[in-house]
Amino acid sequence: MAHDPYGSDVLATDWRKPKLGRTTDVEVELDLVLEDATDGFVGAVVKIERDLFVLEDRHGKRRTFPYGPGFWLDGKPVAARKPTQQGPTKPARTASGSVAVHGAKARVARASRIYVEGRHDAELVEKVWGDDLRIEGVAVEYLEGVDDLAAIAREFSPGPNRKLGVLVDHLVEGSKESRIAAAVKNPHVLVVGHPYIDIWQAVRPERLGLKEWPTIPRGTSWKHGICAAFGWPHADQADVAQAWKRILGAVRDYRDLDPALLGRVEELIDFVTATPDDQ
Repeated sequence: MAHDPYGSDVLATDWRKPKLGRTTDVEVELDLVLEDATDGFVGAVVKIERDLFVLEDRHGKRRTFPYGPGFWLDGKPVAARKPTQQGPTKPARTASGSVAVHGAKARVARASRIYVEGRHDAELVEKVWGDDLRIEGVAVEYLEGVDDLAAIAREFSPGPNRKLGVLVDHLVEGSKESRIAAAVKNPHVLVVGHPYIDIWQAVRPERLGLKEWPTIPRGTSWKHGICAAFGWPHADQADVAQAWKRILGAVRDYRDLDPALLGRVEELIDFVTATPDDQ
């Protein structure tokens, strides 16, 4: 066949087709990630209304958009269409990022447990991982400190089907917490921790309008010092409780927490839900 130096006939193909493809329709749903083609704003769908929907980016900034063309999805042009589903739209994922299981009943609690240091730790774990834990049948209890962990572990009587997972604050090398963790070492006990003085610091400071958490001088009550640095009341424990309520209220899902905590909680859940057959 003779070579055609001028190439093939452009009219023989769909020469009008855009390089990245023609715009296709996509139904808007919660957690769908779209990019605004005009200025590059990228966010997940967090709210769906009759004529508008809301995208939220990874910094918590929200913008409202009308349905229609002008978006990118996975590098392809799309037109955002109103959902055809009737009734309220349920989230596709839990606060921890897991696939949501709607309509499932909570599983009967396992013998295995996860212990955390205090009430605030338990409340944060419940807010982000609560749905997952109910599906898995894992109860979370709090210790009010780790000094008595060795006695608690002995009383718990851990075994292959009765595992104990423990989340500890400020678990760093050479600390008191690290020595206590070593003392309860057992194949059926897993102690993990984050490097922060308190669970409050596991919340990304950006959610509170900060670049970083304040440094509190040694000898000052850390939580009271944080409240003072924020300009919040801090005269008594009731003020501290109110401060935590504000901090916890700023947490929407796992994206608002530091990875140093995320990985440890997921590790504990995997540990206490594993069966002997999984080993």
